[in-house]
Amino acid sequence: MRRESVSSRAIKTVGYRKGTLEIEFPDGDVYRYSRVPRFVFLQLLRAESMGSLFNERIRDRYRCEGPL
Repeated sequence: MRRESVSSRAIKTVGYRKGTLEIEFPDGDVYRYSRVPRFVFLQLLRAESMGSLFNERIRDRYRCEGPL
């Protein structure tokens, strides 16, 4: 999956395709989250704090694979 760089201290890159969200963290680890609604991905991109939104809306809420 193609990921784009983002301006965040907590997240390095993000990618989204058909309900699958991939997040690369600054340490290089990549995690894949399944069945994530597109609106949650868009909220992540628009968040003032991506790290906070990730912790509140994504982490521990969606099935996760990783590190890949």
